Amino acid sequence: MSKICGWLDGPNPPNAPLDDRTGLIGSMAERLGGLSDAGVQFRLGGRAAVAVRARPGDTEVCKDGDLLLALAGKPSWADADLAARAAHTGMAQSLLQAWRERGPALLESLHGRFSLALVDGARHEALLAIDRVGAQELCYALRGSTLVFGATTDAVTAHPAVRPAIDPQSLYDYLYCHMVPAPATIYRDVFKLLPAQYVHLRDGALRTGFYWSMPYADDTPDDYARYAAQFRELLEASVRDATTRDSVGAFLSGGTDSSTVAGMMARVAGRGPDTYSIGFDADGFDEMEFARIAAGHFGCTAHEYYVTPADVAEAIPKIAAIYDEPFGNASAVPTYFCARMARADGRTLMLAGDGGDEIFGGNARYADQEVFERYGRVPAPMRALLNGVLGHLPDALAVGVLRKGRNYVQRASIPLPDRMEVFNHVEREGASRILPERLLRGIDPDHPRAIAREVYGRTRSQAMVNRMMHLDLKQTLADSDLRKVSRMCELADIEVHYPLLDERLMDFSAMLPADYKVRDGQLRWFFKDALKDFLPQATITKSKHGFGLPFGLWMQQDPQLSRMAHDALDALAQRGVVQPAFVKHLLERHRSEHASYYGVMIWVLMMLEHWLAAHPNARLDG
Repeated sequence: MSKICGWLDGPNPPNAPLDDRTGLIGSMAERLGGLSDAGVQFRLGGRAAVAVRARPGDTEVCKDGDLLLALAGKPSWADADLAARAAHTGMAQSLLQAWRERGPALLESLHGRFSLALVDGARHEALLAIDRVGAQELCYALRGSTLVFGATTDAVTAHPAVRPAIDPQSLYDYLYCHMVPAPATIYRDVFKLLPAQYVHLRDGALRTGFYWSMPYADDTPDDYARYAAQFRELLEASVRDATTRDSVGAFLSGGTDSSTVAGMMARVAGRGPDTYSIGFDADGFDEMEFARIAAGHFGCTAHEYYVTPADVAEAIPKIAAIYDEPFGNASAVPTYFCARMARADGRTLMLAGDGGDEIFGGNARYADQEVFERYGRVPAPMRALLNGVLGHLPDALAVGVLRKGRNYVQRASIPLPDRMEVFNHVEREGASRILPERLLRGIDPDHPRAIAREVYGRTRSQAMVNRMMHLDLKQTLADSDLRKVSRMCELADIEVHYPLLDERLMDFSAMLPADYKVRDGQLRWFFKDALKDFLPQATITKSKHGFGLPFGLWMQQDPQLSRMAHDALDALAQRGVVQPAFVKHLLERHRSEHASYYGVMIWVLMMLEHWLAAHPNARLDG
């Protein structure tokens, strides 16, 4: 993946020698990370600098007078005139011309996976933007009149104007969400762009906005036959376009998405692709059986690996270090070993199935929440009666069906999206039990929920499933899963594409009737029904599983993992990040009550400590 960085100084920039600025942009570019064969190209202006770190042939960086451009990815124009210009002069030159003619409005015609920076030193004007799904990353900080940007927070904080000061609020948000949800980053005053978001600096003022949103339609007619035929065509086209080279493989978990991608690869190529699957020797976590079913069905050349506790221990420091922020999604581990297996086998590109759940209605909570939404359709007088009778029923009387009724009424009375967090570990424990007093003073416990409310409400659809998918596109996908897969592929030195996030498929899914996504409690109803003669029956009927890691169970069984976890949590308490009493409570509960449930928070804290150890310049001000 190509990545960009740079800066734009204000009207009175420091008179730094050219060599110093060259060294600085080089230092920032090195901290972008990237694949092993990526090189750096940069351009300097009087008040600005831009750089791209990319593989040979993937670099787009240019200078035209005081105007500099850095472009990562391979976007395309929807506008015919701009597409013709790009064919004649190149994408970079067409972007410069479009900027002069249209300003930020050029983004409305730009499609595909990209991040870009246009900076004009003479006018002190800049435009930063990323693609519509957030496959590319971009962060920024405005310090005085200096705008600093980069694909990673590591690159941004390499600039002397930006301090790597950890924000206590972001630390809390990480514990709550297991990642730092955009627009914040782990650092104070450094921000991430959301999918389809742009930043426009002009006349000293910074403005952010969205140039696109999912075009959900709530009044689409029911035309199943036409939709099913179009869907199959789009799936095949998206996989064909994502398969850009011969040495390509596919992640295959055995779930609906990865099986669909592998099957379409077989159809496009006329032969089964090389697929890569991960297993676990732990009850309830291994899905290798379903991966084998899909591989056999499509004639794939299957490659398998069973991850061990020793593998996990080896990978923990590497995984923590490659992220520019703390990252607590434990399924990064199997993703890394899957990508590493493919790279050792000579693959240079992997296709991943991420995105299908978030655009076709595949996450289990969509069906769960529909059950609670029915309560809102009960007449208000009856709801008041039920709330009075059941909602406040004391524990002594809440037994059997009465307990279930009370729990239902209490949960149903909480509006979405807050209701989805009732089992959140931090929510149940309380911030005051986890964090020391000095950090509590700098946080708002409601902040993660406020972020979710904003995204949930920022869509023109009134359908619950569309609103929940809109939230998941941002938090589950862009903030977590895409960062997980992209960084683990980077760690394994292999590129990744996401064919189910092809914009044609996203637009198509948005216009489908809402009940095509979840119907009568059945997740992904349309997706599975339209592919029932294509996918194996076992794939169609299997329950939602995920790519989980049995860390909580293995920590009880493996002395090395147990020691690593205890040492990390003790070190975190010594840093003053969490209360020692909470660490003791957490480890005790893990040992005596529910290893998998409490193991999740242990993993999140352990990865935070390893991230801090790998980023010694990061300072906690709280």
